[in-house]
Amino acid sequence: MNKLTSILGCALCIAFLIGLATTLTRSMMIGFLDVLPVYILMGLVILMMLYEAFGDKKK
Repeated sequence: MNKLTSILGCALCIAFLIGLATTLTRSMMIGFLDVLPVYILMGLVILMMLYEAFGDKKK
């Protein structure tokens, strides 16, 4: 049950973060290079979240 809730929570959070980052590219006034730092930060956040949720815990 704990693994299922972790997967569901991570999937919802990843969907939210990707949706948030892609809405920035819809504007005609914002170019790809302007949004590139956002994509980099979102990628790092997603990787850290997945590592924290599913990383090897030696407790």
